[in-house]
Amino acid sequence: MTGLWGVRPRWRTDVLGDFFCPGCGGDRNYRRQHGRRWLRLLGTPVLPLGPVLGSVQCTTCHGRYGVESLEQPTCVRLGGMLRDAQYTVALALLAAGGTAHRAAREAACAAVREAGFEDCGEAQVLAALAALSGLGGELYDAHGVAGGLAVELHAVLEPLSVHLAEQGRERLLLQGAAIALADGRYLPQEREALAAVGRCLDLPQSTVGALLEAATRASR
Repeated sequence: MTGLWGVRPRWRTDVLGDFFCPGCGGDRNYRRQHGRRWLRLLGTPVLPLGPVLGSVQCTTCHGRYGVESLEQPTCVRLGGMLRDAQYTVALALLAAGGTAHRAAREAACAAVREAGFEDCGEAQVLAALAALSGLGGELYDAHGVAGGLAVELHAVLEPLSVHLAEQGRERLLLQGAAIALADGRYLPQEREALAAVGRCLDLPQSTVGALLEAATRASR
């Protein structure tokens, strides 16, 4: 009788999409499916036995993973998140230090272009700052980076931080430090902005302090 009977699920597809496949190690198409276990006779389902947990199947390797695998961003999405983070950090530090110094403006624009916005020049960066600072408002206030930029820092950096290794998070902070140091020493508001970046990236305060001092020494 062995081999005549068996229990296997029957799957139905709910959603198709793209995800980062843990098995393939890259972006792939997936099927999100739900299923029910069936008692089978000679491979033919004859009696339903109950539901099984939903899962995600890669259409390339056919591996089956928990639906939590969809929480990992695709490589394309992660690249976009990192690009937006570099852009926002550059704006935040330029806002904190002010736009009067040419060296700071050039450093911020260089960081924005490095992030992938090759056609973004000084005029576009200054226009973005004006838009994020509010209707005629200050770019920086007594409590840190002003309104729109503060919201952007949290919205852009915090979701990214859980997917970046510590080295990657530190690099983002150092990018901001380089902009702050382009026209001289850190201003108090620039230190506050960098501290806010560190908090959003879940970097310990002691690490932030050590990185800022290291950046200062390297800039001399």
